[in-house]
Formats: sequence, C-alpha cells, structure tokens
Amino acid sequence: MSRRMGRATGSFGSGVRGAIGLGRSLDDAFYDDLLEVLITADCGVATSERLVAALRERARAEHIRDAGTAVAALHAEMLAMLEQRDRALHLDAFPSVVLVVGVNGSGKTTTVGKMAYRLREEGRTPIIAAADTYRAAAIDQMRIWADRAESEFVAHQPGGDPGAVAYDAVQAAIARRADCVLVDTAGRLHTKANLMAELAKVRRVVQRIIPEAPHETLLVLDATTGMNAGNQARAFHEVLQLTGLVVTKLDGTARAGTVIAIEEELGVPVKLVGLGEDIDDLNVFDPEAYLDALFGVEGEEQAVGPVEPAPGA
Repeated sequence: MSRRMGRATGSFGSGVRGAIGLGRSLDDAFYDDLLEVLITADCGVATSERLVAALRERARAEHIRDAGTAVAALHAEMLAMLEQRDRALHLDAFPSVVLVVGVNGSGKTTTVGKMAYRLREEGRTPIIAAADTYRAAAIDQMRIWADRAESEFVAHQPGGDPGAVAYDAVQAAIARRADCVLVDTAGRLHTKANLMAELAKVRRVVQRIIPEAPHETLLVLDATTGMNAGNQARAFHEVLQLTGLVVTKLDGTARAGTVIAIEEELGVPVKLVGLGEDIDDLNVFDPEAYLDALFGVEGEEQAVGPVEPAPGA
C-alpha cells in the first residue's frame, strides 16, 4: 500500500516536513502549521484539532523537544486511532450477504467483481446479484466481472426491481450452497431521499429470507472526492447503518486524510482499499502502511493481502 500512494505521500509527507523545518522548535506556530497540513489533507477540522491537542499533551508529558520526535509521536497517535477499529469482513453466516452501495462513479461494480475474485481465490463460492437495474449496460458490465472472477451471476431484465434481484440471488445461494452473496446496487446521489429509501427496501427484502442480513453493508467511496466523501458516508450511514467502507483510487489522491476523518466521525472502519485497475488490486486496509505512505516513510513492504473473513468464518 505504502508504495502505491505516491501523490498522497508527496502532498502530506512534504507538508509535514515543511511544517517541521530543520531544527524547528515546538512552539505555537509549529502546531498551527501542522494543523493546517492536517486540514489540507482532509483529515477534518475536528479530527485535526484533536490530533494536534493530543500531540501537544504527549510532547509535554514525554518532554519532546525536537520536531522529528514530535512527528514520530504524531504518527503513533494516528496509528493508535486507526488500530482500534474492527476491519474484518464478517462472513461467517451461510450464506453471508454483502450489500455494496455508493454514488455514481465511485467504483461499486468494479469493487464487487474484485471482491468476488478474492473470495474465489480463498476457496469461497460467491454469487453476484446484479441489482443495478437502471444504468445502461450495468448488467452486462457486472456479467463481465462475474466471468472474470469465475463467479455465479443472478440478473433480471434492465429496469427490473432491485429487491427482486437480491431476493433471487439469496434464494439461489441457499439452493446451490454458495456461501456468499455480493449485491451490486445502482449508484445514487446521497441527497435523493427516494433513492436512498430504495436501498433500505432492498435490505428489507433480503431480511425476509435471512433476518440477520445483510451481514456487511459496504459503502464504496472515491478518495479523490475529499471531504465530500464524508457527506456521502454520513447520509448512507443514517439510512443503512454501514458496517464498513471501501475506498477506491487511494493511490491517486492528495486527499487521503479523508479516511481518518470519516472513521473518527462515524466510527465506521475502512475495510478495503482499491489501489489500481487490475482484478487483484483490492486490498485489505493496513493502517500502518497507510500512515507510512502519508508520512513519506521509505522502504516499507507493500502491505496488501486477501479479503480475510473474521476469525471463525
């Protein structure tokens, strides 16, 4: 992960180094400049202020005098913040249902295809539900991804009822003893109440068969949208009670601090990240590798891995 976030590293890492300055003292101006760097990276005002306050306190308690040690302490504070989240995919039910949502263009369909591929690589048997019945060619696009991932595929005619597609896919999974259903939904603006309500309906339909479903509700966010991603997450979370986030295009943005801001505000963890276009470019989110990239740490191993279920799955 850390090797593939070049632009984020360049922006945040150089910003921190610029705020430090060679031999700079830890005065109010230093902390003000550091706060500006955090906010510019879209860490969010509240989260940025909390981090700077924690660093001030830590510097006082540990008698930190030099800027280099202070930034190492900031790295540690941010890592502690991120490591408290449960990032496992909870797919221990049989079958497990994963509802994948997001706005138009965020990468939902691609993410579903990549998830199916990873799950197949781990010996699981996913079924993909093409519940994006509105967008032109969406069903065909999802079918291509299902073929690439060697996964079963359930679809209706374009313009059909998304809930019915999800329902049939879950029934198919039970009949065929597949262990996971990935539901691809149509992209929708988070500001459109009627479209958001439709997602809630899809969830209710699935619950007629499996009351505990969906076992994961994942929001796909485009990292390049910066703080607008936070607005999206907030709106979707209010309707669907998200269990996790998938952040795409994290390798091509200078706004990678958004991850920290959203997690802190909503308490919803980033579980997966997209770092490229290939089918195997969906990776487990590694907080330490992410921070190494942000801070410009060199020589770290690329921290990628399979989509791992929770222990006992």
